[in-house]
Amino acid sequence: MPRTRGLAPGRRSLSSFRSRATINSRSQEPATVAITPSLTVDDAPLWDALPGMVMLLDGSGAARHVNAAFAVFCGRPAQDLHGQGWRQVLGDDSRDAVLQALALRRDFFLEIELLRAAGGTGWLQCSARWLADGRHCACLMHDVTAGNLARVSAQAQATLFRLLADNVPVLIAYYRAADFRCQFANKQYAQTFGRDERSIVGSTFEEVIGAAAANLIQPQVEAMLRGRSAVAYERTLPQADGSLRWIEVNLLPHLEEPRPDGALQQPVGAFVLITDITKHRLAEQAVRESEERLAKFMQASAEGIVFHQDGFITDANPPICELIGYTLEELRGRRTLEFIASDHVGKVAAVIASGDETAYESMLVDKAGNRIAVEFIVRTMLRNGERMRMTIVRDIRDRHAAQARIHHLAHHDSLTGLLNRESFMEQLGHAMLVTRASRAQLALLFIDLDHFKRVNDSLGHLVGDTLLRTVTARINASLRATDTVARFGGDEFMALLPGLPAGAQQRIDAEDVAKKLLVSIGLPVIVEGRPISVTPSIGIALFPGDGDTAEELVRHADSAMYLAKARGRANYQFFDPGMATSAYAAMVMEGELAQGLERGEFELHFQPQVRCSDGLLVGAEALIRWNHPERGLLMPDEFIPVAERHRLMLPLGQWVLQEAARCVMRWQQMGLGVAPVAVNLSTVQFQSIGFIDAMAQVLPADGIAAGLLELELTERMLMDDLADVKQRLHHLKALGLQISVDDFGTGYSSLGHLKELPIDKLKIDRSFITDLPDDRDSAAIARAIIQMGRSLGMTVIAEGVETEGQRDFLAEQGCDQIQGLLISAPLPRAAFEAWAVAHRVHERAPAAWPFTSS
Repeated sequence: MPRTRGLAPGRRSLSSFRSRATINSRSQEPATVAITPSLTVDDAPLWDALPGMVMLLDGSGAARHVNAAFAVFCGRPAQDLHGQGWRQVLGDDSRDAVLQALALRRDFFLEIELLRAAGGTGWLQCSARWLADGRHCACLMHDVTAGNLARVSAQAQATLFRLLADNVPVLIAYYRAADFRCQFANKQYAQTFGRDERSIVGSTFEEVIGAAAANLIQPQVEAMLRGRSAVAYERTLPQADGSLRWIEVNLLPHLEEPRPDGALQQPVGAFVLITDITKHRLAEQAVRESEERLAKFMQASAEGIVFHQDGFITDANPPICELIGYTLEELRGRRTLEFIASDHVGKVAAVIASGDETAYESMLVDKAGNRIAVEFIVRTMLRNGERMRMTIVRDIRDRHAAQARIHHLAHHDSLTGLLNRESFMEQLGHAMLVTRASRAQLALLFIDLDHFKRVNDSLGHLVGDTLLRTVTARINASLRATDTVARFGGDEFMALLPGLPAGAQQRIDAEDVAKKLLVSIGLPVIVEGRPISVTPSIGIALFPGDGDTAEELVRHADSAMYLAKARGRANYQFFDPGMATSAYAAMVMEGELAQGLERGEFELHFQPQVRCSDGLLVGAEALIRWNHPERGLLMPDEFIPVAERHRLMLPLGQWVLQEAARCVMRWQQMGLGVAPVAVNLSTVQFQSIGFIDAMAQVLPADGIAAGLLELELTERMLMDDLADVKQRLHHLKALGLQISVDDFGTGYSSLGHLKELPIDKLKIDRSFITDLPDDRDSAAIARAIIQMGRSLGMTVIAEGVETEGQRDFLAEQGCDQIQGLLISAPLPRAAFEAWAVAHRVHERAPAAWPFTSS
């Protein structure tokens, strides 16, 4: 690129004027060039006598002669320019242009860039003619540096003006007076009217702003032209979003130069300067609207409002007059402190004197002398141009009453009136401190109602609430006045028995109270004409001995309560340190479970499911097993409870679903015809947020054929929230999954509940199969479940079938499918596949039912 020297930042470089060549052109050549063909290379004195600068080049581009004028202009001795030396003083583009023109062997005309020895750049017009000998080219050069610099300067000034115009916060345009066409517009002006600064030039005033706007402001334009003076006006611009933009327009006439005869100067154009004043007009509008709102607010507000200046009342609204029993005329001009209770005057006077904007409580005295608790919200403001104080007066007598109520509710249960968890924990901690300082001891009873959720689900929450209040009354009646009772949760209660004697008597006294509670709580309650009863499970922790902190004592009482539930419910249990050992073992197993998942220690076993009528293999149930590195193969009962308590059931259940889906797809490819494969869902999985999405993720990317995978849910899982359960099941069905109700008959689901859900299969619980066919009750229940399932269009399957008598009875009753040890025990995947292949052989040539034992 051409080099540029000594240019100030922002100015256009002379090198931007590229070398321009004109071949065989005479229009720009000096007349002197016409004489050059008659001269020869040997006429050096004549070349030097020619006006201007001369350089004589041969066909190879070597300088054969350079006159003194050219050498002086370059600032170098002439001999340094001979040969190839002249190339060093030209810019790169100019040198290349000269050499290319020489190669064409034709006359040419160029504007070239020259690098002077003293620094800086010069520009020459070069007119070149080939001499008569055809071997040499005479280049006559003329200095045009000044013209180029002037041109660059003008363009730089134009650029600077455009930069300035585009960055000032004003819209600028210039229109010609003769035809009102735009000659210039800055970027903001053009963009405001949907143009850019190039396309707007040449457009008429009406084309830019629209015919309607042009007609509207035509009188302003005519006034400017007629008066030859500036005109200013305001107008609005509608915006695309429907809002308005206020602008102030200044029209400034551009008059012609003064005439010698003193005649009036005629307008030749008009400058348009537009300023956006939207924020100012909006601010003015906001002030007006604020004044109007304040006036309306005073009249419409239900709270009292008083304006006062220098401590004297100037205005008040009806609510404050009504509150204290004075008319507005009686209040105006009086001191505000006259209406303040004497014990609050000092505080109110201090706030008035400080001028602070604040809120505080105080006490008014009404016309009858009654004290009224109020809150003052004080603000300083301008009204009608004057600075004054506005006080909002809020009657807070109801608030004080509510605060007392809230304080009670904050520490008590709203349903039973008992202490809540937080308050009870505070009292328990205090009681433990007192006990440590005395010889007395205490006991803590954790009381949980057995199967209370069934009452809520079957009879409704109103009945449940009535039962809880009754239980509360019975607990209070069974305790001493010094004992403390709290409701800890939905159906959980805590009883604190302080002041118990030390030694063995402490345990005896706590046990006596627990027995009384078992009897009193377990008595039937008549609700809506029907007897209802619930039993409690009670856990007991003693202090000192069973815990050093309130939290630890509660935790141990809770552990004892869960032990009571595990031992049949409706009993009490004392905390045993061995429970802590069990908790530690559960914690260890929790860590091992997580590691087992990472190490791939889990596997699925599969128990076949066959058609009851002919023994045809129709599916399988997937059952998880844990290959524990130290304890061997573990059954689900040994680790699933721990997984469910510690939320490990989610990743574990996800693994089971993925593995079952993988196996059923494998068996379809093998042609085993094992479908569906049933997987048990835990409550933790089914109720977890995002379960449906997680379920979709375990399926193959291209989906799974409908009916290949079956999810087993217990009745209790279907009872919690019918609307939510129904929605979840429909989502699962949409994924191609079948739904089965496991352990049917042990829950409390109703026929009406079941028929609303998209259920495919009922599985009769094994407890009703064990005593078949001899036990009449079990037979009646099994028969009823089969008939109900078939009437609802559901498949019925019985689990735990171990004898041919059980199978025959179920077949006679129309049971669709069976599984159990009569068919096969759960098998590892490889063994199950071998069993299925062998079973298919029996199917092809059956002599009788395929098998009679496992």
